[in-house]
Amino acid sequence: MRGRHVDASSMYKRGALRNYINAYDEEGSSVHFLNGKDIGNPPWRRSLPHVLVATLSSFLAGYHLGVINETLEGISLDLGFSGDTLAEGLVVSTCLGGAFAGSLFSGWIVDGVGCRRAFQFCALPMIIGASMSATTKSLWGMLLGRLFVGTGMGLGPSVAALYVAEVSPAFVRGTFGSFTQIATCLGLMGALFIGLPAKEIVGWWRICFWVSAIPAALLALSIEFCAESPHWLLKRGRGVEAEAEFEKILGGLHVKSAMAELSMSDRGDDTDTIKFSELFFGRHFKVVFTGSTLFALQQLSGINAVFYFSSTVFKSFGIPSDIANICVGIANLLGSVIAMSLMDKLGRKVLLLGSFSGMALSMGLQVIAASSFSSGSGALYLSVGGMLLSVLTFALGAGPVPGLLLSEIFPGRIRAKAMAVCMAMHWVMNFVVGLFFLSLLEQIGAVVLYTIFAAFCLLAVFFVKTNVLETKGKSLQEIEIALLPPELR
Repeated sequence: MRGRHVDASSMYKRGALRNYINAYDEEGSSVHFLNGKDIGNPPWRRSLPHVLVATLSSFLAGYHLGVINETLEGISLDLGFSGDTLAEGLVVSTCLGGAFAGSLFSGWIVDGVGCRRAFQFCALPMIIGASMSATTKSLWGMLLGRLFVGTGMGLGPSVAALYVAEVSPAFVRGTFGSFTQIATCLGLMGALFIGLPAKEIVGWWRICFWVSAIPAALLALSIEFCAESPHWLLKRGRGVEAEAEFEKILGGLHVKSAMAELSMSDRGDDTDTIKFSELFFGRHFKVVFTGSTLFALQQLSGINAVFYFSSTVFKSFGIPSDIANICVGIANLLGSVIAMSLMDKLGRKVLLLGSFSGMALSMGLQVIAASSFSSGSGALYLSVGGMLLSVLTFALGAGPVPGLLLSEIFPGRIRAKAMAVCMAMHWVMNFVVGLFFLSLLEQIGAVVLYTIFAAFCLLAVFFVKTNVLETKGKSLQEIEIALLPPELR
């Protein structure tokens, strides 16, 4: 059976890697040696510029998610579908449909052309889609533009999670992985501030779309000067180029140890031979199931109901929507910055457990606010406080960790395609929650609905505790070996 044969060479590699894992110190930091001398960790400053360029794709995803909030009214008036809720819903959801398609094919694109070209494939539809949206005279032109943009949105974050994990030194991979979430927050807030004049200035919404073409073009150009993933190069049999890229991102002292460690992992068959069914059957089922479930629980926690409809709740208490959006944006950014500082100290699992627990508490506050036990100013404080706490705690773990964690736990051979499947689950659940939230709120009421969200948060706590492996400080190869079935180690 494919992948089950274990020869002496692979057994030697795995034994050598187990010895390497045992070289970890008590705090989980990797020990690096060259000719018997400890050379410490690679300089993180070398890989930082490459990571920052990659996070432009996450910034764009956040921007295009948020750009429609302040501009939808102006768009509907200019394009002649004002008051048509179906058309307005399509302008929002078409982007999510494109994101689903982009994320689903992202793994095959990355495995085929590498991360750098994949980023350019992400930027191109965003430039085309933004230009179409900015110049259109009809609803159909807007929908087509949003579809193009969505394709890039789905592709970009998947590739960014992979790329950041594969070019970052292990001891700062959590911190660097948090940059994607911070970039998404900045994109959302940037869209909010740029969109503020849209209700006052006729046609300003077109400027909002044109602006987004600038970071997309910057991504397409800047990535040409960045390193390709050494993992991808080695899988393609281009070892010399992989060494050169490791030197760019780690420095010359760490090239040999990085190449030796990467070569220890069982690369398996050529990535082009991977079948879709392999992700759901056999030895990879558990990690793919874990990843898909984690993304599903992330969305079922109710966070997007908070993001999409917080303005409505704030308005019901007489708080203007722009102030509401600013408060939500600040809470999201603050939580993401805190997560960045804690990711490589506390670890991924601890942040996930604390995040989902905090979200369960915040949903409990929403339940109390919506019940008959509170009224007036008490309901206001509980509802608004619960919403902001939900956003803050989400950004501490449930937001940034899943994408980073999954790029770490998936074996190199299936990493890109497995990430694609899990990110597709993310966009599907995102769409479902956004589509049915308001109708469920009307049919079963806020108390029951927020109780359901709280239950999913508690379920997520249990799932994380029993299924998630801590990856703090470990190399991707060590994580891969740790997750192999015992008979294959």
